[in-house]
Amino acid sequence: MSEFVIDVHDLHKSFGARKVVEGLTLQVAGGEICGFLGANGSGKTTTIRMLCGLLKPDGGGGTCLGLDVIADSSRIRRQIGYMTQRFSFYEDLTVSENLDFVAAVYEIPERKKEVAEIMKRMGLADRAYQLAGQLSGGWKQRLALAACVLHKPKLLLLDEPTAGVDVKARREFWDLIHDMATQGLTVLVSTHYMDEAERCTRIVYLSDGHIVVQGTAEEVAQGSGLITFQATGPGVDEAAHALRGQPGVEAAAVFGRALHVAGMDRTALEATIKGFDSHGALSWSEVEPELEDVLIHLLGPGEDAG
Repeated sequence: MSEFVIDVHDLHKSFGARKVVEGLTLQVAGGEICGFLGANGSGKTTTIRMLCGLLKPDGGGGTCLGLDVIADSSRIRRQIGYMTQRFSFYEDLTVSENLDFVAAVYEIPERKKEVAEIMKRMGLADRAYQLAGQLSGGWKQRLALAACVLHKPKLLLLDEPTAGVDVKARREFWDLIHDMATQGLTVLVSTHYMDEAERCTRIVYLSDGHIVVQGTAEEVAQGSGLITFQATGPGVDEAAHALRGQPGVEAAAVFGRALHVAGMDRTALEATIKGFDSHGALSWSEVEPELEDVLIHLLGPGEDAG
């Protein structure tokens, strides 16, 4: 049996003539929170669905929870929790009724007790008799998470679970994820939020159906080779607009009150900055690239980060 909870190699998946996943190899260790990043259409959701047995790979294979992703797909589905970005529970049932239904599907012994315990753990006890359709986005995600872990899965697959949820609810959601990870739960989560990516043990970046880079957030940023200069002073918004598309400038973005200008060609980048700010109106310094700088660089021209 593999030492990894997820251990797949050379996965391929196409829909007609469109190749969505091409030669993807991924290993995720037990207790790890692995962030799945990439542009829309990069293959994240398709990969997750292959891992949980909802899609059959066209090629490649491997294991998930020690079970073959092709031959044992039905067994895998009973041992994982899978949460999509779209709320998929019954809005005309209460919180407790939804969870009781899930417990019945999984044939959980003493399901009333288990439902009560998961509601307490997820902070849902006070909303037990509230209709799911009346919950805010953050509470709906909490309910969905509770349903996903009710049967005590060993692996949690989350597909953009906090899309459209406010900052406070996102932070509370991630606190719950980290609490469960300390108890041995393994998590693979796709996200577009940089603060969430930085909370992952490791991040994996996909492009065109294969992995481009992986490692901790710090490793990805430092190993990118991206050169980043920061500017502070008056008119950083105007400067960002003027510098975009200039020689050596791959990205120019404002973070708070500071402008980040990044590129791979140091000579061209420095020449452009010097020519633009020849009178020294801004204060410039070289800084380590932010993870967001690196991921925008990896997107490349024409790719959709949405």
